[in-house]
Amino acid sequence: MSLPVVLLAAGASPSPSPTPSPSGSTEPAVRSLQDAQESATNAASWVEQNWSTWLAMALQIVLVVVVAVALRAVVRRAITQLIDRMTRTGQSADGSTLGGLLVNAERRRQRAAAIGSVLRSVASFLILGTAALMVLSTFRINLAPLLASAGVAGVAIGFGARNLVTDFLSGVFMILEDQYGVGDTIDAGVASGEVIEVGLRVTKLRGAGGEIWYIRNGEVKRIGNLSQGWATAGVDVTVKASEDLDRVKSILDEVAEKMSKEEPWNELLWGQVEVLGLDSVLIDSMVVRVSARTMPGKSVTVERELRWRIKRAFDAASIRIVGGATAVEDLEEAPDPTAAVAAPSAYANADSPQVAATTPIASPRSGSAGK
Repeated sequence: MSLPVVLLAAGASPSPSPTPSPSGSTEPAVRSLQDAQESATNAASWVEQNWSTWLAMALQIVLVVVVAVALRAVVRRAITQLIDRMTRTGQSADGSTLGGLLVNAERRRQRAAAIGSVLRSVASFLILGTAALMVLSTFRINLAPLLASAGVAGVAIGFGARNLVTDFLSGVFMILEDQYGVGDTIDAGVASGEVIEVGLRVTKLRGAGGEIWYIRNGEVKRIGNLSQGWATAGVDVTVKASEDLDRVKSILDEVAEKMSKEEPWNELLWGQVEVLGLDSVLIDSMVVRVSARTMPGKSVTVERELRWRIKRAFDAASIRIVGGATAVEDLEEAPDPTAAVAAPSAYANADSPQVAATTPIASPRSGSAGK
């Protein structure tokens, strides 16, 4: 409302024009008490006519702010309780030893904190944004141009930063779905290693050589998590085809039973070491497969220990492991059947030039006899 309109509504009458004095100078006329009383009456009347509108607007604004703050507090508290309940449920699920090992309390806590932070931020933005728009509408401000401008700006930002939006959304879903967490060993396609930090835009990996990989979440098309659930340790034992299979299996069973009772292998093994049987049979060898279910990320360690123990047990039982370079050595140790046969000689043929060259020249006996 402009100033002239306000003054008009308040009843402010224009000041009278100065009257010329007898001496010829102009002096402003002094407002009488009646004019002041009339102005005050008009102002009070204007306030009395509009105070109800002001009060209604003030009450509406206060009501919107109070409801928004209360709703935000309730929603944030509900999200916090939901996250805490999820954490407690995960920790109490399956009280067995296997279940306790499967549950990583620290990782679950970090994931719950990340999910709670994202949900609380989204809820606060929606509630407070809606409250701000309602307050602006209370002042009779046309929101259509504002919303249209915000929509156009949002579309422009979306096109300009579409990679950033893709990374952010991918990170949110990775955290919500618990695809991986800090401490997991994953294969992300573009890189593999141990996860050291999970963000909404970038994931940090520690490679096998100590290098750090920064992977944008939007670039990850597939993820192989090597630390969730359990892993499988498989060892192939190649022996000669002439070995007794029952004897080989009994030795492998003894190795497996002894290993499963010793520490720390009894904790790393989450099942019995099984002799699965013959994996393949060749002309001069056969392959026996040994498998075991292990703790995630410990399959290579268990495989190395199994090979160590199987080799020592086979050496004690005089069972030779063959295959690869060993098979080549066996071929070299075999006697050569042509070693005792002499090489062909050029002197074996009487008509060869070598034999003619070595034939002594005959003496002319006939000429000597005639003389």
